[in-house]
Amino acid sequence: MSHLIIKDLAYQYNATQVLSELNLNVEQDEIVCLLGASGCGKTTTLKAIAGILQPDQGYMSIDSKVVNDSGLFVAPEKRNIGMMFQDYALFPHLTVSDNIAFGLSNMSKAQKRERVDEMLSLVKLDGCAQRYPHQLSGGQQQRVAIARALAYKPSLLLLDEPFSNIDTQVRFELIADIRRIIKAQQVSAVFVTHSKEEAFAFADTLAVMHGGKIAQQGSPEQLFSQPNSKVVAEFLGTGIYLTAKVLTPTEYETAFGVVHSLTPNNADCQPGQVYIRPHHIQLCEAAHSDANSLTILHRRFIGTRYVYRINIAGQECEVAAEQDRVLAVEQPVKIKIMPHTVNFFHD
Repeated sequence: MSHLIIKDLAYQYNATQVLSELNLNVEQDEIVCLLGASGCGKTTTLKAIAGILQPDQGYMSIDSKVVNDSGLFVAPEKRNIGMMFQDYALFPHLTVSDNIAFGLSNMSKAQKRERVDEMLSLVKLDGCAQRYPHQLSGGQQQRVAIARALAYKPSLLLLDEPFSNIDTQVRFELIADIRRIIKAQQVSAVFVTHSKEEAFAFADTLAVMHGGKIAQQGSPEQLFSQPNSKVVAEFLGTGIYLTAKVLTPTEYETAFGVVHSLTPNNADCQPGQVYIRPHHIQLCEAAHSDANSLTILHRRFIGTRYVYRINIAGQECEVAAEQDRVLAVEQPVKIKIMPHTVNFFHD
């Protein structure tokens, strides 16, 4: 059952179309990530969901309650939404306990105390109730922010770049913890980031945005292996394009041999391009006389092996060698494209 439904949302700012025909579904207890490059409309979409800005057109419902439609706009405070900001927005003059209790205006003192204690336990900050934000680490401040956002049991949680200020060393441990907390509270959430790694670790579903629209929505595995456009394929991971012709539903002819797909494609035999990611390419030694030989431009040691920069069809990329064999710079090599789920796009 869809908890958040958005249809044909549009928003214009200073004569610039920021959102256009945007459609999004968030299921009950699902974490959806709005993922995309800067300027694609992620934060604007989040603000529209929160009611901070009013769209020019479109339909939106939260928990079966319509909050935006023709002639209807529900104010932010009546949407039962929790928000977690990039800078946490904690009140510096209030203790951790008072920060968490800030939105619990309809509870008695005893109920507030019980709810605050419950949230402190949930975010593993027992014993920190009387501390102030400046006495906490960045990760602890973030836990206070998520506790405050969830304390009054919102219907929907919105998170705007919540991990960008966290040190890389602890970021993914914290992402796992925040995900656990949200799942334990059985809250649907919409999360904004430009980081693919954060999105893969945190979200159940990705919604890749481009040009103010949702280019594709689905599981991380589905979008990575079966992107519906070059935009989605390129955003989710680097790769190279090779001119190709469909031979069969699982075979594609390229200048570097036939590429075999693990998943059949219904594409006709018209020419197009296959998008090959570096981890699907292996290097092997070649003779100088080999017509299809390439030259290693540079090699880089990454701790467990070397990766090699080569130029394939005018595109540079870094790939590994066959069986982790050590190759020399300027050595002639051939590429071997491993069977995988091939991404094919018509010209």
